[in-house]
Amino acid sequence: MKAALLRAPNDVLFGDVADPTPERGDLVLKVRAATICGTDIRIVSGRKTMGVRYPSVLGHEFSGEIVDAGGSSRFKAGDAVCVDPAIACGHCAYCKRGLENVCENLTAIGYEVDGAFAEYIRIPGRALETGNVFAMPEGLSFEEAALAEPLACVINGQEKVGVERGDVVAILGSGPIGLLHVKVARLSGARRIIVSEPNAGRRAAAMAAGADVVVDPVSEDLHAVVQAESGGIGADVVIVAIGVPSLANDALGLARLRGRVSLFAGFNKGEMAPLDVNAIHYNELIVTGSFGLTRLQFEKSLNLIASGQLDTKPFLTHRFALPAIGEALETAARGDAIKVAIVS
Repeated sequence: MKAALLRAPNDVLFGDVADPTPERGDLVLKVRAATICGTDIRIVSGRKTMGVRYPSVLGHEFSGEIVDAGGSSRFKAGDAVCVDPAIACGHCAYCKRGLENVCENLTAIGYEVDGAFAEYIRIPGRALETGNVFAMPEGLSFEEAALAEPLACVINGQEKVGVERGDVVAILGSGPIGLLHVKVARLSGARRIIVSEPNAGRRAAAMAAGADVVVDPVSEDLHAVVQAESGGIGADVVIVAIGVPSLANDALGLARLRGRVSLFAGFNKGEMAPLDVNAIHYNELIVTGSFGLTRLQFEKSLNLIASGQLDTKPFLTHRFALPAIGEALETAARGDAIKVAIVS
């Protein structure tokens, strides 16, 4: 089959690779849509290395059509499915506590297991056993279903930081993840949503997604805007949705007393940032990270998209066929697009 093979950092070769060789219980899907994530870009550029093997096929946001059901009693050839790519073991100390997204033995489809930037993908039987494979709701497009994974990650982040009805929420960065945060914060009942983004096109996208105020942090005083929008006390919730370490400390200064700060974005290995520990201490701030998703959050995400409560179609701005994967990755890395999809 054809696939995009990551051989080393900044070395992606499109060409022939071996067809999937499923064991009994595995599924094989024809990939119908796979979207590019910021994590994919960080892996390709060598900025994310943990768990990454070479060579491997990336792509963890995807949907497809079953061509080999592996003897499954739940699915059959021709079924349209999407997959939570984070396979938890179910028995470690964290899984026992219901914290499967930080499973000690987590297996990630998309680099630890070959991913979806290929014509076909093998889904390990264990993913079927653990309930990571979901039938696509009727009427949902393959492209929209591929966005269930990033939306589920955003749901996880907002559950951790506790966005509530009536909150003033400040979001730093309006790439695809920042825009999803806008959508979810609005569904959660946020009163005012302020987005900080230096890119004019992405500021416009934030307004279209439902933000109340957008700010260019290069030419405007973000702190002053947040103060004005919050009645002079600061944001209830601040979400760092782009992996710029210096923004972590900026976020502390935007939060009200007893406010909550989410360091949602992934940061490059080894990056450090100074934090005003006095601000955390005296202002009684809650600062939380957020990693990955759970199967329940994936299911919530899929239902939100399928029901039309959260419209992801405007996010899909660029589409490429698999042979143009190099151009697709470059487009995503430049920030020219909101969400780039590889479709077949």
